[in-house]
Amino acid sequence: MEVDFTSKGWLSRERELVAAARRGESPAVAELYRAFAPRLYRTVLMPRLGNPQAAEDALAETFRTALEKLDRFDDQGTSLYFWLSRIAVNKATDMHRVKARTRRALTSFEELLAPLRPSAPRPEKELVAAEREAMLRERVDAVLSELNPRYARAIRLRFFDERSRQECAEALEVKLGTFDVVLLRALRAFRKKWEALVGPTEARSRA
Repeated sequence: MEVDFTSKGWLSRERELVAAARRGESPAVAELYRAFAPRLYRTVLMPRLGNPQAAEDALAETFRTALEKLDRFDDQGTSLYFWLSRIAVNKATDMHRVKARTRRALTSFEELLAPLRPSAPRPEKELVAAEREAMLRERVDAVLSELNPRYARAIRLRFFDERSRQECAEALEVKLGTFDVVLLRALRAFRKKWEALVGPTEARSRA
């Protein structure tokens, strides 16, 4: 049975729990989570994200942020739930933005890697293209070697090993949403290093 967040009895109990949570008492935090998490997941996050894993990631981030900022909460006679709802909406919006930026970065990176994809044996007249491909591969490897090892591994897993996002997340021992963020940062870092190596003009012409 869900809590009635507008009842006087709950609001009184909630203030006690918030005060205890501010003191770092984990049982109070756990009770608040049990009271609010199911409804936040069902009515705020799933309708906006449409993916159970993404909604779970956003829910975890919502409570992490709320605990960090709990001292700023002023109930003004209303339930903590409505404050949490605003945080959850922001987390869902942020996740959509990350996905959109990641899609754009993925498109650019896939275009860069297109010449490296396996293809049929080339006749002699295509040796020049093969040499260019070999040079491109060397450049990609050189850039990857300069990245944070975690970023380089994320790129290799996703693009060279062609693993699914979920498989990549499991290999890095992170949640799927976290992997998406790691991959976006990895692609940004790669682009920065790539442009330093080949120059922004050539980088734009390739991606």
